[in-house]
Amino acid sequence: MPQAISPEFSSSVKLNYVKLGYQYLVNHILTFLLIPIMVGVLIEVLRLGPDEILKLWNSLHFDLVKILCSSFLIIFAATIYFMSKPLSIYLVDYACYKPPVTCRVPFATFMEHAKIILRSNPKSVDFQMRILERSGLGEETCLPPAIHYIPPRPTMKAAREEAQEIIFSAMDSLLNKTGLDAKDIDILIVNCSIFSPTPSLSAMVINNYKLRSNIKSFSLSGMGCSAGLISIDLARDLLQVHPNSNAVVISTEIITPNCYQGKERAMLVPNCLFRMGGAAMLLTNRRWERRRAKYRLLHVVRTHKGADDKAYRCVMEEEDPEGNVGVKLSKDLMAIAGEALKSNITTIAPLVLPASDQLLFLIILIGRKILNLNWKPYIPDFKQAFEHFCIHAGGRAVIDELQKKLQLSAEHVEASRMTLHRFGNTSSSSLWYELSYIEAKGRMKKGDRIWQIAFGSGFKCNSAVWKCNRNIKPPTDGPGPWVDCIHRYPVQIPEVVQL
Repeated sequence: MPQAISPEFSSSVKLNYVKLGYQYLVNHILTFLLIPIMVGVLIEVLRLGPDEILKLWNSLHFDLVKILCSSFLIIFAATIYFMSKPLSIYLVDYACYKPPVTCRVPFATFMEHAKIILRSNPKSVDFQMRILERSGLGEETCLPPAIHYIPPRPTMKAAREEAQEIIFSAMDSLLNKTGLDAKDIDILIVNCSIFSPTPSLSAMVINNYKLRSNIKSFSLSGMGCSAGLISIDLARDLLQVHPNSNAVVISTEIITPNCYQGKERAMLVPNCLFRMGGAAMLLTNRRWERRRAKYRLLHVVRTHKGADDKAYRCVMEEEDPEGNVGVKLSKDLMAIAGEALKSNITTIAPLVLPASDQLLFLIILIGRKILNLNWKPYIPDFKQAFEHFCIHAGGRAVIDELQKKLQLSAEHVEASRMTLHRFGNTSSSSLWYELSYIEAKGRMKKGDRIWQIAFGSGFKCNSAVWKCNRNIKPPTDGPGPWVDCIHRYPVQIPEVVQL
């Protein structure tokens, strides 16, 4: 006999139909209001008949001067509107750095080095092993050559060499992919949080590629893993006031000076997570580039919680009691990131959500904040607003927390988890490895919307929203980061890897 359908299942199906009906009604409310009006006008026109309509037309008196004045006002208003409208910003293409296999750090190598360097402190070695086992990283992540030495050699020269290797490789790949002449770059922005040399990293790029003397260049430092989206925001603002311009944004984190050689647990965690990586992006406001551009930038939303002392200090570079410099991560980090995400969602939700979710979001917000009702906070269904999510691959805990808070499926966070597994936490460039993963899987279609979310020291939560301009075919050759391994992904990542 067929099994009876449970009441719980039946009610949940009915609830889903009610929800879908509500969404369709609210999202198409203007259509539903206009249809009766148009039907009424049509019925009235049919009732009048052709003779009455002709008589009504002949009764109208047209004044040539009035017609010319009205036409002039319409043209003038349209001109003002289009001139004041913000320029569209396009992402023509981007390139991600792929480290050489000689820089690969399998778990066994990492732990062997840790045991030798920290042989007087076995507890710190055990702690790093536990972090690595639960990190979500794979066996192919890479560290720069200076970290492979025992003990590591984090010199200024080694850091410069790493910066040149990553930045120039990504830049060369970008110029090859886009066919851009280096002399046509009008704006250059380079972000790197820890390594901030003199001359700056942007000056290093200008020198290597012999860029124009009137280029507008910027180097951003100390802004953490969300600095990539801050650079995109800066590029957008500059492109709004400099028409017919190209902007190149380079995002990276130089690992060499970040190697902590002490025994403070809160400062050992970055050693286990951060790896080599970098990306270069070409943005433009030139309208004729629209056809070949991959994406159009819709929104950038930035949230800064630095006014709160705990948020300000939760990610901080400092010295331990023995004088070793490292980045200290607070135990409150995930809670602070959650609060920053809430603030960011409050701002971005009205910009991207359909009318049905905006209405519910507004009603519950008014009930909670103004009427002091004991309602649960409404978590908008961002799956209706976006087809793809690029969540900063800061660590397994970060991805887990955002998946839970945003109610995302395993497929929605697949790009983030696989990027963390293959490349580790590459800081501000991780979002571009994730976007590249989605493209390599052949999932990016014209009209798809992408939400990039990143967190950074300070404490910051930044978002960028893109819209795909055209169908993107997965690359089959070239220097792409996923070309030689995409067939192996996704992989099953265990909760704990036994080392």
